[in-house]
Amino acid sequence: MLDSYLSALGYMASNPFTFLLIIFSVVWGIAFGSIPGLTGIVGVALLIPFTFAFDPIEGLLLLGGVYVGSTFGGSISAILFNTPGSPEAACTALDGYPMARKGQAGKALGIALAASAIGGVFGTVVLMVAAPPLARLALQFGPPEYFALAILGITAIASIGNGSVLKALIAGLLGLGVATIGIDPLTGMPRFTFGSMMLLTGVGFVPAIIGIFALAEVLQRFGEGEKEGEIIADVSTELPTVREFIETRVTLLRSSVIGTLIGALPGVGATTAAFISYSEASRWSKHPEKFGTGVVEGIAAPESANNAAVGGSMIPLLALGIPGSATTAVMIGGLTIHGIIPGPQLMQTNSDLVYSVFIGMMLANLLMLIVGVRMARYFALILKAPYALVGPAIVVLCMTGVYALNNNIIDIAVMLVFGVVGFAMRRFGFPVASFIIGLVLGPIAELSLRQGLMLSDYDVGAFVSRPIAGTLLLFSLGSLLYGLIGQIRRNRRKTQAASAPDAAKEASA
Repeated sequence: MLDSYLSALGYMASNPFTFLLIIFSVVWGIAFGSIPGLTGIVGVALLIPFTFAFDPIEGLLLLGGVYVGSTFGGSISAILFNTPGSPEAACTALDGYPMARKGQAGKALGIALAASAIGGVFGTVVLMVAAPPLARLALQFGPPEYFALAILGITAIASIGNGSVLKALIAGLLGLGVATIGIDPLTGMPRFTFGSMMLLTGVGFVPAIIGIFALAEVLQRFGEGEKEGEIIADVSTELPTVREFIETRVTLLRSSVIGTLIGALPGVGATTAAFISYSEASRWSKHPEKFGTGVVEGIAAPESANNAAVGGSMIPLLALGIPGSATTAVMIGGLTIHGIIPGPQLMQTNSDLVYSVFIGMMLANLLMLIVGVRMARYFALILKAPYALVGPAIVVLCMTGVYALNNNIIDIAVMLVFGVVGFAMRRFGFPVASFIIGLVLGPIAELSLRQGLMLSDYDVGAFVSRPIAGTLLLFSLGSLLYGLIGQIRRNRRKTQAASAPDAAKEASA
């Protein structure tokens, strides 16, 4: 293994052009990731034809750098405008944007950047030392394990909602219900389409999150009017202090581990990793009621997780030939045009390529710190403009990006509908996070449950008897009870604090 790394380092040192490719790819990825609707998948797909001009190592380094940069890039617009540039950044907006509204946009960007780099480096290190074992672990995940994993994330709904468990559950159930719209994945029958052809394909996730975050925010801001202090005069990206690193070390480590493991599961992806990490950060926090108001952990958890998932998703791609995410599925095209077939034999037949990718992704994550600070600063300058100009520009950008996804006008209609839904949820105090968690994890839970039941001849005990699935379900039950008990205690303390002044008045009378 050491000889392979030395050989890869020798190749890159003798070919300085590879470093320029990595720098370009990170900048390209951040730019595409920060524009709603484009995402890293589009950024990777656009560059695949250009890899013809490079050798296989250079081509894969180019695509890998875009993947790394785009995963962080989505957090820039999520934090500054509550408009996730990519699906995996939707969770970052929950606390990143409130922090920016407090006048701490630079701090929020710095936390996201640092957490992204830490998560990315962690995922790459795991990729470098543990690709074969983790790939074998991922293969052990069947429908029961995927169901248990989804349930683990869904149970966090009860921990979100600033004290209102009922509103959190209602929002989560609404998200689960929306996720069932469209063609039944097993029977092929339409569900909840009400005879509408436009609902046969279901509700697009990207149009939905852009509507519920970006458009709803624009509606709310114009409804409230411009408030004094909301326009930030000066923004510079501020990396976290040593104290903040120490305070969030557990969150960063837990989220990086979750992101890497989930990234290694074929087809799950960074979006699921981000939401599950955010859910666990909220669940185990001493002050979960502060999540959604602009806390450091609420940014660090999803950003470290979704960037760790980048390295994790490369594990099944390189070790098994199975794409771990939509972006790695596109990257297979960059390999096949050079006649390279990813899989178990790749590390033996083309070790220089594999280990060069390892080193290149590590460099991309480190370069992301430097490039991210500069690029985020220029994006932040937009905050100086009056929202009367920024708001309409965001709407036009969102509509353009959403339409560019599939060249389908229906996606714009979905975005507009969910913009109104998001506005109504905010107005009546329903947590958007619970809705999104239900929307993201609902399809995984439903499909895995039904597949597992069919494979086990409808024996529910099979879900508990399998070691990994049973452990995840048991942990889900325990953490759910922990979250509910914690909320009951917090509600009791609030009630006691509210009744204390009344009791004092009665005593004085």
